[in-house]
Amino acid sequence: MAKLVINELKKEGTIAPEIYGQFSEHLGRCIYEGLYVGEDSDIPNVNGMRTDVVEALKEIEVPVLRWPGGCFADEYHWKDGIGDKAKRKKMINTHWGGVVEDNSFGTHEFFELVRQLGCKTYINGNMGSGTVQEMSEWVEYMTFNGVSPMADLRKENGREEPWKVDYFGVGNENWGCGGNMTPEFYGNMYRRYQTYVRNYDPKNPIAKVCCGANVDDYHWTKGVMETCYDHTPEQFHGFMDFISLHYYVHPEGWEIKGSATDFDEEVWYKTLYKALYIETLINRHSAIIDQYDPEKKVGLSVDEWGTWFTCEPGTNPGFLYQQNTVRDALVAGLSLNIFNKHCDRVKMACIAQMVNVLQAMILTDGEKMIKTPTYHVFHMYRHHQGAELLESSLTGVDEIGEGEWKVPELNESVSMKDGIITITLNNLSATDAKELDIQLAEDKTFEVVEANVVTNDDMHAHNTFDAPEVVKEEKFTAYKVNGNNISVKLPACSVVEIRVK
Repeated sequence: MAKLVINELKKEGTIAPEIYGQFSEHLGRCIYEGLYVGEDSDIPNVNGMRTDVVEALKEIEVPVLRWPGGCFADEYHWKDGIGDKAKRKKMINTHWGGVVEDNSFGTHEFFELVRQLGCKTYINGNMGSGTVQEMSEWVEYMTFNGVSPMADLRKENGREEPWKVDYFGVGNENWGCGGNMTPEFYGNMYRRYQTYVRNYDPKNPIAKVCCGANVDDYHWTKGVMETCYDHTPEQFHGFMDFISLHYYVHPEGWEIKGSATDFDEEVWYKTLYKALYIETLINRHSAIIDQYDPEKKVGLSVDEWGTWFTCEPGTNPGFLYQQNTVRDALVAGLSLNIFNKHCDRVKMACIAQMVNVLQAMILTDGEKMIKTPTYHVFHMYRHHQGAELLESSLTGVDEIGEGEWKVPELNESVSMKDGIITITLNNLSATDAKELDIQLAEDKTFEVVEANVVTNDDMHAHNTFDAPEVVKEEKFTAYKVNGNNISVKLPACSVVEIRVK
């Protein structure tokens, strides 16, 4: 029998809440129709933000929101999105669908959204097509509390007090859509641009995010770190606080990708195998970063991750709208478990994306809204936010899968907060339930205070606007407690949370 041993007496680090971050790009129907409908919409809203979507997102305790991109960030000129909406410049969104972007959702609207969500802010600046001056002035506009041209402009546009920018990305995917740069060129550009991302409020410094690698481009990580660390002060904090990593799961490869809902068991295991590859990427990129930052002052930000399938038939291919099944729930569960267990280096992660795009939390259709299986996993896992990672290990776990796509049967992470231990488990089998014996270290009787599961007998199961609760979070009862031992039977293709004290 498989066994999970938990040493609740050994804490291995704090799980940053920002690991459960979200990403909202000007892409398809993520912003418009998804998060923002405008003040004059018949859909209930508060200052233009959809009430139903905001209320649902508040339930998963979103810690941080990244905006405005993505590839869109490096063609976004922030002054187009401020002031009288009737006079804002329109543009063609050349990256995503070739549709008109009217800039009705801009800086002020973003900060209104995060105010309603109660989360931190992650702004991605334009290095690809923008100037140092433009980036510097945006930071001044948002954060300077004094007399200056940009602070005065903000006040003219109705905002007296500055906002708080928690994280600022200096460019996005500059190895590709953000300028097709070499790592050395970007490293030098980063050094220059980040200088002008000034901390106008020393009590609330802006954490700066350096553009990291795409998937396994270790050459990029090495070149950027080497360039940035050359002739820099010993105290590196504040120069580079994070370096990013982007990784998407394409079960059939970048060109084909594969259907979100029509797949067989081989593709099920292929998808999970590729999702598990994120751990290899974290380990290998971290080894390079360790050469320059052995004290782990620079956090790894996996600020784009998740599944990327072929868009749904009949939709704009540039909108990246896809369904979300039990398979996506498993990808979310095992990815978050991996991030938790690497909390010494992984300090932030933003799943792509929040609404109506790729592995979304929520899908909308006019006034209708549904929560996806991924949403329900994030809701269960919210208890890990800010918790202490506990030492845990699985034994007796077999490999399962088709052909070369072998994966371990089970995946886990364990944390403690406020005296309660949260155990999150994934059964990767598409067909078979799995018995697991959980052993805690202390010789005392534990009690289960909460247990939930996201699963379905059909690995293709997903929610639709006609049937919105096919896959949802439900109470989990297939366990038995005997002192410091818990016997569990995990359903096939399931994500389970057990909380004990």
